[in-house]
Amino acid sequence: MTALRKSFQGLGVLWISALIIVLDQITKLTVKARFALHESMEVWGEVLRLTYIENPGMAFGIRFGGKYFFTVFATIATAVIMVFLYRIRRERLLSRVSLALIFGGAIGNLIDRYAYGQVIDFIDVGLDFDTRWPVFNVADSAVTIGMLMLVFFVLFEREPKSAAAAAEARPFPQTKPAPSDESDNWREARDRTPIGEL
Repeated sequence: MTALRKSFQGLGVLWISALIIVLDQITKLTVKARFALHESMEVWGEVLRLTYIENPGMAFGIRFGGKYFFTVFATIATAVIMVFLYRIRRERLLSRVSLALIFGGAIGNLIDRYAYGQVIDFIDVGLDFDTRWPVFNVADSAVTIGMLMLVFFVLFEREPKSAAAAAEARPFPQTKPAPSDESDNWREARDRTPIGEL
């Protein structure tokens, strides 16, 4: 357990990114080799199908701008994620894991854009022919899970107070002086009092 924890210290979470990339590319290459474009196969009735499509837009079929715009945008976004992942390398493990998932998914889809000019999607989920979620892939799933984790951290996680802030917020202890201190204070006050006022 300790060895596993050490392997995820710092940028060790990039092992998660690497696993996502490998799994994503293996599944995409398998579907591309065995399916014709737009061919579909039922896995679990109407609920889950494998449907091979090529998506020139963003995840889940979102489209705006041109094909090259998405490639450039995805490249810049992936670089930004890597920089941010390096900057938080000493932060909490789960926050780094969430970014590692997003980074791995972004790289997986970016490989498709450079190799084919568009992204291979194949996971087709829905209730019937007319009510279906846009077709997606393993990389899209990793990005979505990572984003949900980040949203959870932002909304529900609170950073613990630092030691300095806790010390500032803590009131001074009110301690009762010892009897010897009280007698010493009385003697000092008596010595400072003029003789005529005694």
